[in-house]
Amino acid sequence: MGESRIALVRGDLTRLAVHAIVNAANTSLLGGGGVDGAIHRAAGPELLTECRTLGGCRPGEAKITHGYLLSARFIIHTVGPVWSGGHRGEPETLANCYRNSLSVATSNNVRTIAFPAISCGAYRYPIADAAEIAVETTTEFLRENDSIAEVTFVVSSDDIYAAYQRQLS
Repeated sequence: MGESRIALVRGDLTRLAVHAIVNAANTSLLGGGGVDGAIHRAAGPELLTECRTLGGCRPGEAKITHGYLLSARFIIHTVGPVWSGGHRGEPETLANCYRNSLSVATSNNVRTIAFPAISCGAYRYPIADAAEIAVETTTEFLRENDSIAEVTFVVSSDDIYAAYQRQLS
């Protein structure tokens, strides 16, 4: 069962001791606000140098870099959808963020991975809907793939924590 391999914590994604953390990046991969900016600051300038070689990232896709100064060995960058009502493929794109990040993790022998609440900040995705997609997509992936030992959802606010907790219970 996938659920027993999923954890939920409220905290700082950049401080987690996992094999990989997921960055809710923008399409340039060159840093930004929120989680993206925090990861770039914590990882150090070498991250930006590597990201410049990747040619950006389309929404729903995922690319991997080294973790540099982070405890995490890798950073998996994914670009979530900007919410514009839900009729422009946002749910599918968000599910692809989780699915493709987990797939990249598996390809790189990542055993433990931590996700932020992708698209729930500046991209304004409705939190309850985003939490449902995150948990369902991750659970489905873990059911079919046993190479990942644990997925941790790391959230920064009580409302996001409560939404994920509802989905996990």
